[in-house]
Amino acid sequence: MMREATDSTTTDPTSTDPAASGAASAVSAEQAEDAIRTLLRWAGDDPQREGLRDTPRRVAEAYRAWFSGYAQDPTAFLARTFEEVAGYDEIIVLRQIPFESHCEHHMAPIVGHVHIGYLPRNRVVGISKLARVVDAYAKRLQVQEKLTAQIAQCIHDTLRPLGVGVVVDATHACMTTRGVHKQGVSMVTSTVLGTFREDPRTRDEFMRLIRM
Repeated sequence: MMREATDSTTTDPTSTDPAASGAASAVSAEQAEDAIRTLLRWAGDDPQREGLRDTPRRVAEAYRAWFSGYAQDPTAFLARTFEEVAGYDEIIVLRQIPFESHCEHHMAPIVGHVHIGYLPRNRVVGISKLARVVDAYAKRLQVQEKLTAQIAQCIHDTLRPLGVGVVVDATHACMTTRGVHKQGVSMVTSTVLGTFREDPRTRDEFMRLIRM
């Protein structure tokens, strides 16, 4: 599945995020915990019983970790690059980057792996920074298509490589634990930019490398 991506002159896909737009209003930890107590009562339980007494605090802390990406700027992770690579000008691929996210429709977990490849123009970035870019976007409410495009566009716009390819393979709890209840199903999305899109040989090499 190859999705056509916009060039660097289009609107940054992060610009619609609440943290970037300023739409998110400040909510105190106490307000968040009260909301969780309401949900526990709505589910039919008593938030004051022993086993649930500390649950609102634990859930609020978990949400702070799960959605910490709203407080991060993914482009900042790519700011430091290296040019001393002995003339290396072939594809760089980082495979099987694990991630956990949550779908914006049901707030159910999305768990999977990301494969990233790029063809450097004259500089490279530390590979751990690519994994940090993945986490910064994954730790937000997401749909997989948007997550895939955001990672690719961030690398494309910040590093300015000759081409970028991103493939995401993930399972969605909103499909496996509710609704149609289909276990063992994964969703694959891809975004290719630059020479990865324009040159079938480069794209095929990327796809071959991530299958090794």
